[in-house]
Amino acid sequence: MAETIMIKEDTWRFEDEGVRFFLLCGSERAALVDTGMNTPDARKLAEGLTDLPVILINTHADRDHISGNAAFDEIYMSSEEEDNYRHNNGTGTIIPVKEGDVIELGGRALRIIDLPGHTPGSIALLDEKYRVLIAGDSVQDGKIFMFGTYRDLDRYIDSLTHLLEYDGQFDEIYAMHGTIPVKPDLTGKLIEGARQIRSGEVEGSEVEIFGKKVLHYGFPYAGFLMECTKEL
Repeated sequence: MAETIMIKEDTWRFEDEGVRFFLLCGSERAALVDTGMNTPDARKLAEGLTDLPVILINTHADRDHISGNAAFDEIYMSSEEEDNYRHNNGTGTIIPVKEGDVIELGGRALRIIDLPGHTPGSIALLDEKYRVLIAGDSVQDGKIFMFGTYRDLDRYIDSLTHLLEYDGQFDEIYAMHGTIPVKPDLTGKLIEGARQIRSGEVEGSEVEIFGKKVLHYGFPYAGFLMECTKEL
């Protein structure tokens, strides 16, 4: 079972074997942001912490972020993520969200920022009340998966460059992997690392992930896992 940790009186994080997800409460409703890797009872956990109605928002649809989605009939998610979601046996009706949309919880607005690249429909949520960015997997100090179907390094670089336009609007980043929180200046470092990979300035070392050989590009601030044979 995921470990439940209170961040603030209206905010919790759930630690689920290397991945995390969040519960954010407003005055009118609450939002579960992702449902983890091994937490099919994520909705029950959330409802045990609040009497508010709980909605579900997915930052993206990789398997380690949707384990409890089946408990919801509707999911807020980018429409660009539907193929990935259905490929991973995701159920329910997708309520599409896109850049600039605001999901209001009651005195707590969550602004959608499109961050395609890690997956086609990856998004971040800007929690305007607390000046926090919930970044999914796109901004983190762990190992960022950029191998396999749906990954696009060029779109990733463009997305993080776009994220710099929000500089000054948040003070901390909550990622789904790695350290929490991380500082906003990590975004620029990730852009530089991804550009160095793209230009061939750095070399990766071969590692095995889930029985597949990939290249790990390690930097002091994070790592990228890339295809061994993919033309960069």
